[in-house]
Amino acid sequence: MIRTVIQSWRWGLGILASVLLSHRRGRRSISVAAPWFAVWLCLSATSLSQQVHPTESQVKAAYLFNFGKFVQWPIDHGPRGDSFELCVLGQDPFGPVLDATVAGESISARKIAVVRISKVSEAAPCNVLYISGSEGSRLGQILEATRHSGTLTVSDIPHFVEHGGIIGFVKQQDRIRFEVNRSAAEGSHLTLSSELLKVALRVMNKDTAEK
Repeated sequence: MIRTVIQSWRWGLGILASVLLSHRRGRRSISVAAPWFAVWLCLSATSLSQQVHPTESQVKAAYLFNFGKFVQWPIDHGPRGDSFELCVLGQDPFGPVLDATVAGESISARKIAVVRISKVSEAAPCNVLYISGSEGSRLGQILEATRHSGTLTVSDIPHFVEHGGIIGFVKQQDRIRFEVNRSAAEGSHLTLSSELLKVALRVMNKDTAEK
């Protein structure tokens, strides 16, 4: 059943990627993609919660995989070598779920590698860095160390985006949603797709919150 869920997310993103790529040849396609993506993502989340009853870890793992497809990294910190590194810092809440979610998948033509790390000093090669709730007491230190690093920081630590994280998971009516700190992303030289921003529960820009 979980395999079916994962395949559904991949199928939807595959279609959307084709539409978004065509945007480079004309703006009309993006107007079609935007509402489609918003509806698809919201319905997927609803379907996941109502039909297959996935765990929070399964939903968050799917989000982590998806986020990487809607971020443009700076040239000097984009996926390098043969792998796209998705890192987990601290106590791993996913277990084998994250590995299963990204198994055989690629981003920017590079195979996704899940890497578990225990020190922020090991995060330099990470493209996406999930900061576990176990790291709450040293969150400020971690975010300071990763600021301007070209790493997409993600966490479910409360008020993560207010503290300077880029994407924070939040619960809304028993569904997993996410908030975005666009200023933090820009400070780390990351460009977030407008489609990702449109389906975020909240977008922070400098000292103000949109949505």
